[in-house]
Amino acid sequence: MLVVHAISLPPGAFGGPFVDALFLGQLNPDAHPYFREIAGMRVSAHFFIDRGGSLTQYVPVAMRAWHAGQSVWEGRTACNDFSVGVELEGVEAGQFTDAQYEQLAVLTATLMAALPALTLERVVGHQDIAPGRKWDPGSGFDWERFRALVRRTRPELAIALVWE
Repeated sequence: MLVVHAISLPPGAFGGPFVDALFLGQLNPDAHPYFREIAGMRVSAHFFIDRGGSLTQYVPVAMRAWHAGQSVWEGRTACNDFSVGVELEGVEAGQFTDAQYEQLAVLTATLMAALPALTLERVVGHQDIAPGRKWDPGSGFDWERFRALVRRTRPELAIALVWE
């Protein structure tokens, strides 16, 4: 399964080094008042796509990332154990960029080509596996647009993904 998330640090702000720092366990709690609330959190994602469409990989695809938290999908709990997490730089009800949709479609098509069990039906939002607890990627994410893009996208062999 692929789980789509949205993140901005501090909340509502884009750009800067803070998402990297969070996923690398290096977030300075004194850099922003909000960071004191999340200092020490053990959180990561396999991938991050910024507003410009740049893709960063933090965790090898075959390894567990800590992105789903308490979660359940089709009766299975602990979704971190069997999913790939991708964070989009964005906010609830906010719009995502064309570059983000395009990069996410290429990443998804590439993962689907390499992982036969991954289908579009198994690409979900964080809100789908943790309803009532999580909202992302939120109402601003256009699922139909994303799925249509994936259907038209060929896997990108040039993406140098780390698998193990």
